[in-house]
Amino acid sequence: MKIYFANGLFSQADAEFNARVVAQIRDQYPLIEVYLPQENASINDKNNYANSLMIAKADTDEVLASDLLVAVLDGPTIDNGVASEIGVAYQAKVPILGLYTDTRRLGADNQQKLDALQQVAENQFHYLNLYTTGLIKLNGKILTSVDDLLAAIDEYAEED
Repeated sequence: MKIYFANGLFSQADAEFNARVVAQIRDQYPLIEVYLPQENASINDKNNYANSLMIAKADTDEVLASDLLVAVLDGPTIDNGVASEIGVAYQAKVPILGLYTDTRRLGADNQQKLDALQQVAENQFHYLNLYTTGLIKLNGKILTSVDDLLAAIDEYAEED
């Protein structure tokens, strides 16, 4: 089984989070191959040159060669590259697990937060693009913790 791990990768925080979660996947599932784009120096070592065609071809080939896409949905918006990878995976019928850990999703039963939705610019919740999340839900699911992600990978690994 092969997993493509999709997330932003240009900040130290994202790169460290990606490396930590992928290390957990590799430790728990030593027989699963995980492609982490930031480890592909031929296109992601920003001291070197890779044009848009090189990046698109390399990452698309890896998505299409995968049995599962893990897509991190956190951030102000879903990372543009991650959204593209979700679209490619959906079209190719590669199952998708979205990881959405943003705490602003919490409090759906808090009446004050719900009432605030009626005031301009007082949305207490985070928004995710519905088209992109819909593609995930049509071919997978969205999880809210790394532990839940690992459990879901376990389900796909058993099928393999």
